Amino acid sequence: MTEALLPDGDHDAFVIDVHDATEEGRRTQRLELTVIAGEAKGSVVAVLVDSPLGDQMDLIGMPATITVRNGEPSVTIDR
Repeated sequence: MTEALLPDGDHDAFVIDVHDATEEGRRTQRLELTVIAGEAKGSVVAVLVDSPLGDQMDLIGMPATITVRNGEPSVTIDR
């Protein structure tokens, strides 16, 4: 799920907010990220991940890569 659509490809970003949730009995996280390079620079994107990527407070400010394939985003935290 994204609030701002990004084209397919890899997008450099950093995490600005994280919300833990439970959906249909499983833990999820909603990450809000800011794109830091390219045409979408400055865009804020929200991505819902099926499996938590880490502690909410530890993730804020971390660099990340948003990968969009066929319109579907995924997030990798660049540790």
